[in-house]
Amino acid sequence: MLQRTKARISPEMSERSERKSLAPGLDKRRLVSGFPFAKEDCPSAAAVAERKRSLATFLKWGRRKRSGMADDASLEAPLCSEQFGSGAARSCCAAADGGLQWEAWGWRWWGFSGPVTVKPEGRDGGGEGAPGTASPLLSRLLAVFLPQGFPDSVSPDYLPYQLWDSVQAFASSLSGSLATHAVLLGIGVGNAKASVSAATATWLVKDSTGMLGRIVFAWWKGSKLDCNAKQWRLFADILNDVAMFLEIMAPVYPICFTMIVCTSNLAKCIVSVAGGATRAALTMHQARRNNMADVSAKDSSQETLVNLAGLLVSLLMLPLVSDSPGFSLGCFFLLTALHIYANYRAVRALVIETLNEGRLWLVLKHFLQRGEVLGPTSANQMEPLWTDHVQVVLSQMAGPETVLRAATHGLVLGALRGDGPLPGELEELRNRVQAGPEKESWVIVREMHRVLDKLFPKFLKGLQDAGWKTEKHQLEVDEWRATWLLSPEKKFS
Repeated sequence: MLQRTKARISPEMSERSERKSLAPGLDKRRLVSGFPFAKEDCPSAAAVAERKRSLATFLKWGRRKRSGMADDASLEAPLCSEQFGSGAARSCCAAADGGLQWEAWGWRWWGFSGPVTVKPEGRDGGGEGAPGTASPLLSRLLAVFLPQGFPDSVSPDYLPYQLWDSVQAFASSLSGSLATHAVLLGIGVGNAKASVSAATATWLVKDSTGMLGRIVFAWWKGSKLDCNAKQWRLFADILNDVAMFLEIMAPVYPICFTMIVCTSNLAKCIVSVAGGATRAALTMHQARRNNMADVSAKDSSQETLVNLAGLLVSLLMLPLVSDSPGFSLGCFFLLTALHIYANYRAVRALVIETLNEGRLWLVLKHFLQRGEVLGPTSANQMEPLWTDHVQVVLSQMAGPETVLRAATHGLVLGALRGDGPLPGELEELRNRVQAGPEKESWVIVREMHRVLDKLFPKFLKGLQDAGWKTEKHQLEVDEWRATWLLSPEKKFS
């Protein structure tokens, strides 16, 4: 047997370089897996395989000896990372067997932390679990009831608002079951002496009254629902509780039953208009990727699920309270208290970044007194649920910034008649307003314009820096416009 030549520590050993290293007279020998053998000494297949393994081990040992722990460091170093939405990024490292090793997914919204190293089954290392979730089942549930891209595709206040909104919807569903039971009892369901035609007539009168009320309310208050969406949302739910209370009390007064149920249905139709319109306004606020339809659809799915749970609970509750009007009324008051509380918490959870009159007055008052602009979170928590109105005449070309300036002007004039600290120039104007005669009113208006020219740019910049969206607003603006015949320079000369 010929002695094996010294192998070079390189994975790219070629037949040509190997032949050059052999002694003369071995030119008729051939290479088998990198080893030179005489023609008559060709090994078997098992021997060739064994020599291949020996060579691989030798080469691997040689590389590690040259580079020390470089290979171990390369195995631990991440090759790449990926992220789904706002989920925690996971990294990919090289495994010891040559495969890929991924970290487990985690989602900051649901508290899944502590990444665990997992061994991928597929080529992409993904397994069957959806990114951002802890299990495939939870992934499918989130896809059914939450907008695509949640939580990045919606506003930060989406989750707390929807949770409280689901609580109030569940309480309202149970209260509605009690009210429906009372109405059917008053119409005559289960009473052999009741007339079908009379019950039908009562039902038709009730529905027609509600339809007319829906049209009148939409004409009367439709344009004001966007400006104060939170207030009208709370008003609608309180009115809905009043309507259900009337339905529960209707069978107690049979003579006035038709009038009571018509009044109740009228209130419910107003609720449907106010609730639907404000829900659309809030959906526009929550949708952050032009996905208003998706947010609205998933909200409908959530409400359907809650109502289904309410129906199942109602099937268990109604047999217990049907024979006891007092117990039924007590359950209704308990559910109503929960309903109003959940609505209040849902409304307070909203953080709307556009200014309506109530939020503008809060921010402006804080700015005049302390020189700072409140952020959207603080202002929304302090926002009054019922506000007064300021009337200002606008020009034909009034844009969002002009409307905001005009509203600020009107609110500052209102502050001159109130109490509280004001900047020096405004304090002087307030003294003149409270002590001066009526003939100086136009002088005060002129001075107010000069003060506002200095004050409003700082206030506007503070609004933008604090996170308010000044390119649009929710101030109540009518269609009346005025055209000033004098130029701005001569107006107050």
